[in-house]
Amino acid sequence: QVQLVESGGGLVQPGGSLRLSCAASGSIFSIRGVGWYRQAPGKQRESVARFTSGDSTTYADSVKGRFTISRDNTKNTVYLQMNSLKPEDTAVYYCNAQILPSGSLWRNYWGQGTQVTVSS
Repeated sequence: QVQLVESGGGLVQPGGSLRLSCAASGSIFSIRGVGWYRQAPGKQRESVARFTSGDSTTYADSVKGRFTISRDNTKNTVYLQMNSLKPEDTAVYYCNAQILPSGSLWRNYWGQGTQVTVSS
């Protein structure tokens, strides 16, 4: 069974850093369109950072220059390095990917989410 599992969330003071990880497991043939999203209380889920075509990336304006998305294809893992964190970054962070399981069809997958809280 294919799944995405996030880790690395927690409580951090303003100005601090966290690195989130998202590992895809299961019988996977291919992965595309990997990205990170977040949802704060009372708000809609929004895109934070994602890979577009090839190794190109795109970021939300609110995180440009502070967050960096990266990946290790050998481990089917994507990372989100978050620096200079602000209280408004507080949210549940989700990873998302389109995955082609072996012997199946392309499907959109979400991780279970990891809480990031930025507070003094």
